[in-house]
Amino acid sequence: MRHTTAAAAVTTALCAAALACSTQAAPPRSPAGPPDPPARFAARVTTVPQEKLGASYRVGCPVPPERLRLIRMNHRGFDGRTHVGEMVVHENAVRPVLRVFERAFEARFPIRRMRVMAEYRDDAEAMADDNTSAFNCRPVTGDPRRLSQHAWGDAVDINPAENPYVDIHGVVHPPNAHAHLRRSVARPGQIHRDDAVSAAFREVGWQWGGRWANPDYQHFSANGE
Repeated sequence: MRHTTAAAAVTTALCAAALACSTQAAPPRSPAGPPDPPARFAARVTTVPQEKLGASYRVGCPVPPERLRLIRMNHRGFDGRTHVGEMVVHENAVRPVLRVFERAFEARFPIRRMRVMAEYRDDAEAMADDNTSAFNCRPVTGDPRRLSQHAWGDAVDINPAENPYVDIHGVVHPPNAHAHLRRSVARPGQIHRDDAVSAAFREVGWQWGGRWANPDYQHFSANGE
């Protein structure tokens, strides 16, 4: 009888301990961040909200806002991961631009960042930030007498820091890109004549500024200007 009572007491104590443990608050969980984009190329095309244009558009620009499109697409980063970027282009440039950046993604070509120009004060700040972009209603860098082809939305600049522009006065843009005037396929993010990026642009009929007398290694456009 005493053994039965002792066993019952042990059982009661164990149950009480288990109940106490079950009623303790679970440790707080860290809030989950947004999931990583899928490791495949994906894109979404919409009209362009005003806040995505900002100062990159003004009255008198050659293309009205309703002819522009916002592309939100995946790209590879220099960290090897997939990121989501945004770019504004002319509606007629959507198909070729998507084709090119899909090829770049498949080739694991790294892009530093891809933000709309509304997030920057001017083109100089965007280039210094190594930003890949397209539409921007502005003059040619280093030649304010002419309107840039970016004002039509059918020109793209890719990784400006790795692919600098040398203007008609011999000034390098961005200023921190002098080291990349030495072109080498071993340098990630640089564009070369026969790599995946330049080949993809060539296939869609766009031309590369890297072949100009004053090279613009970052620049591709539909009409070669």
